[in-house]
Amino acid sequence: MNKKTSDKYAIGFFGTPEIAVFVLEELEKAGILPAVVITQPDKPAGRGLLRAAPPAKEWALAHGTAVIQPKKLSSEDPEMDILFNTEWDLFVVAAYGTIIPAEILKLPRHGTLNVHPSLLPRFRGPTPIESAILADEKETGVTIMLLDEELDHGPIVAHASITSDRPLKAGILGEILARAGGKLLAEVIPPWIERTLKAEPQEHAKATFTKKIRKEDGLLDISADDYKNYLKFCAYDGWPGTYFFTKRNGKDIRVKIIDAEYTNGSFLITRIIPEGKKEMAYEDFMRI
Repeated sequence: MNKKTSDKYAIGFFGTPEIAVFVLEELEKAGILPAVVITQPDKPAGRGLLRAAPPAKEWALAHGTAVIQPKKLSSEDPEMDILFNTEWDLFVVAAYGTIIPAEILKLPRHGTLNVHPSLLPRFRGPTPIESAILADEKETGVTIMLLDEELDHGPIVAHASITSDRPLKAGILGEILARAGGKLLAEVIPPWIERTLKAEPQEHAKATFTKKIRKEDGLLDISADDYKNYLKFCAYDGWPGTYFFTKRNGKDIRVKIIDAEYTNGSFLITRIIPEGKKEMAYEDFMRI
């Protein structure tokens, strides 16, 4: 356990993308840091397809924290030795990206807590942030839950609500929820480990479920309902992004939407990248 890790608790952290880093940053502010970060293997990225480290790995290396990137979450993977041969108080999961087997969830004395960006049991599954935006939810939030073998099914330890009177882009809402989750997790960990906090079962009959997003989900019909198009633009911020097709010189071309706003009941596209061209103002494109 490195010197920056909390001396009081032995914690392993499972997380991969930038959202996981926001949770780690909030834990760091509270003086609660993991002894090890478990994250996905490096993957090819960018036009050159060079192997890139996940954001959680970069954070761990910058903080002198041990990091492992198992190809398989199993005792058969040598990288997992540190987990199976160390005594742990708690594991924490925040956007790891792969289902964690029960044998690993049960390794720590106090189980495995998950930071889920919705008010469970609503919006279980892989896309709670995007789905809440598409549903035009004014109130969403984050839940700390005890993981079990079923998807987002375990009992609730704590939750916090976030309200907004207007749709937020997925990247912005994701950071808000991740930081709220990190702060809530830091409050929860001490009483949870000291067994003065109990988890309550979810109301499973009220559960709603989300589905994976596909690249083609970003296609907009710009003649359709303006507000629904704006919700899609906000929800698909980052990936897959939103786009539409239009004719130029008798040919259908793909136009990627970079920025847009919703004003006076209208969906106003402001910045775009037309197929084969550089980013430009939408107004300039319409003059061509």
